[in-house]
Amino acid sequence: MKRVWPFIGGVALVGLTIWAFAPRSVSSAVEAGVRVGADEAYNPVTAGEPLPDGFRQLLARDAIAPIYNPAFADGDQMDWPDETQVIGVAIGDEAKAYPVSFLTRREMVIDEIEGEPILVTW
Repeated sequence: MKRVWPFIGGVALVGLTIWAFAPRSVSSAVEAGVRVGADEAYNPVTAGEPLPDGFRQLLARDAIAPIYNPAFADGDQMDWPDETQVIGVAIGDEAKAYPVSFLTRREMVIDEIEGEPILVTW
């Protein structure tokens, strides 16, 4: 029985080594304009792409959550000062303004205009 355990340990080690170095499945190319879920999106970090030389990551990936489904009001209902900075986006007949003061805390807004997904970032 004492001779069996080293054999089992060796088999387990070989199995773990094969698993550790086996190629990972990589997301396949997606046609432009096709929506995919977050778990289906290409992630360069998990795909093993190297980071650029001198890259210094200050925050963990996804450490700042974006704003989803922001609320809006008509421009004539807003009492903001005239010097308020906004990022404006217009597609077709629809236009929206995203105040920079809101974006300094969250940095990204995921929204839709005219049914098209957009990402507003500061």
